[in-house]
Amino acid sequence: MERCIWCLCNEKMIRYHDEEWGIPVYDDRKQFEYLMLEVMQCGLNWNMMIQKREIFRECFDNFDFDKIASYKESDVERIMKTEGMIRSERKIRAVISNAKCFQKVREEFGTFSSYLWNYSKGKTILYAGHQKGKIPAKNGLSDKISKALKKRGFKYLGSVTVYSHLSSCGIINDHVENCFRYKDILENYPVVRKRKDNEG
Repeated sequence: MERCIWCLCNEKMIRYHDEEWGIPVYDDRKQFEYLMLEVMQCGLNWNMMIQKREIFRECFDNFDFDKIASYKESDVERIMKTEGMIRSERKIRAVISNAKCFQKVREEFGTFSSYLWNYSKGKTILYAGHQKGKIPAKNGLSDKISKALKKRGFKYLGSVTVYSHLSSCGIINDHVENCFRYKDILENYPVVRKRKDNEG
């Protein structure tokens, strides 16, 4: 079975690629988990995030954003002391702050997923050239969404981080053409093709 090359370094990465990455996500708990993994990843590598994922889930109540939004100082201290955790107080506080922002988006739009998917009109975007591996670090769409999220108070969500999230949650199909997941997404989800990467 053909796969994207980046996932071939270990079993956990292969499983993440095969079972999650790029498959459209409509569940808010999963959206929040993916987004906060991106927050924790800033300045680090994705393999580390996947290896530490169970530690993150333990620290953050399985990414229950309602519970996280009510965290106190004692929770920050608890997380900082957890063995194997990335000990960045700023990132931990950002996750807590982002949970509150996430709640506000849900209050306004019903779900965070519907808010985010509205940017692509509910369709997975296939940009010309991406299936050949010509994948940018960010684009016009991620610029727009990053700006909107920052206005809403979200932290650690610059355009590069947001672009990575859009790929992971299936709003952008960045699987290469010979990867089994590329065709699977085209055949099973609504897709729109776009020529220009700078299209918002």
